[in-house]
Amino acid sequence: MTSNQYLTLNNGYKMPLIGLGTWQASGEEVENAIDAALEAGYRHIDTAARYGNESAIGKVLRRWLDAGKVKREELFIVTKLPPTANAPSDVLPVITKSLADLQLDYVDMFLIHTPFTVATNPDGSIKKDAQGLMVPDLTTNHGATWVEMEKLVANGKVKSIGVSNFDEEQIGRLLKTAKIRPATNQIEHHVYLQQRDLINYCKEQGIAVTAYSPLGSRGIAKFNASFGMVRELPDLIEIPEVKEIAAAHGKTPAQVLLRWIIDTGNIAIPKSTNAARLRENLNVFDFKLTEAEVAKLLALDQNFRVCDFTLFHGCEVHPEFRFKNIYNK
Repeated sequence: MTSNQYLTLNNGYKMPLIGLGTWQASGEEVENAIDAALEAGYRHIDTAARYGNESAIGKVLRRWLDAGKVKREELFIVTKLPPTANAPSDVLPVITKSLADLQLDYVDMFLIHTPFTVATNPDGSIKKDAQGLMVPDLTTNHGATWVEMEKLVANGKVKSIGVSNFDEEQIGRLLKTAKIRPATNQIEHHVYLQQRDLINYCKEQGIAVTAYSPLGSRGIAKFNASFGMVRELPDLIEIPEVKEIAAAHGKTPAQVLLRWIIDTGNIAIPKSTNAARLRENLNVFDFKLTEAEVAKLLALDQNFRVCDFTLFHGCEVHPEFRFKNIYNK
């Protein structure tokens, strides 16, 4: 059944409350996942230039659109300006390539992926110093980049623009010069990293919050290990309070974690490539948590960041890098 549950953004557009995250999914795997997600009723798909999967996603979207199985206006497609190319001069070339890869005339949401910038070599590869650390590009100017993002709204290439991984100060600074307010701030948000001050600030400013890693991103431990970064991560599915609430509703722990995000007024983009879990993650609209259950989950906050940006080692010295990790305590 198609998801018809939405949050109305500050510009009047409606954004589905549950979307499909696609980080760490590429090629045939993501094609199969998008097919299964659309069959299950997903209409909100989240991707990014940095994920390297826009062309694979575009193949599936084009197939569905050409077959008349879905209308373009029923879809909500999100992509992002990458950390390696978020200067004002990068905005138009990046969205042009993303649209070509996605085989679309416009995207519904275009985000600045990170508030910091990574320097690149002439061939586009990430620049590293003699120690093998990433070199930050210290010329980042959110306001100037935002002007170019606003032009994309005017010319119809994007419907809405927003940010990702921005904190209160960075958003506040942007709002001082923005003609178009960010429609969303996409951040890591789950019961162990609630970021309530940031979320409350976004809501005060009329900015919707989109939660990535809403289930804790269990696959990131393996991803980190592939880069030599071994770090023990909690399994949110196994939290006793979550399991207790799930049993009370006849739901799974994952469904409870997602419902909590919705019941606290936010959007969630869980990632899965498993057809059964895709359906499970979308099937969260036939129950509601009690106030006591919401409060019980609010009490679980540990300020534990799963996606701590250690992969960008070297960029900790960038003034817009605001994430605490083993290199930046």
